[in-house]
Amino acid sequence: MKILIADDIFTNRLLLSEIIEDLGHEYLEAENGKMAVESIMLNDDIDIVLMDIEMPVMNGLEATKHIRQKLPPPKCNIIIIALTAHNPKIFFDDYKDVGFDQLMTKPYSVQKIMNLLDAVSRKKKVQ
Repeated sequence: MKILIADDIFTNRLLLSEIIEDLGHEYLEAENGKMAVESIMLNDDIDIVLMDIEMPVMNGLEATKHIRQKLPPPKCNIIIIALTAHNPKIFFDDYKDVGFDQLMTKPYSVQKIMNLLDAVSRKKKVQ
């Protein structure tokens, strides 16, 4: 799969990219939500977006809303995973209506990312 990592913190992008590469997937990086939207518009082969919530320029909520509401199919239907350090029970109930498909909490682990990518891969095969 090709995965877009959208996070303003370099070390988070580095960690995720190394894990994704070790698992045999490709990745692109974006430092903010605006760059993530632009990457999706320019690339037809992104399978999943790992979208941090708190970023400058355009945060993850704004970027996800923009993708869902303003991009044409199939780009508006791309799988978007919210990345957050917030309490998942509180956060996801408040923001799932924005259009996130799933939530992954920080800190990241190889097992967490592997489980997430396996679930996404199975979901894509069903579609």
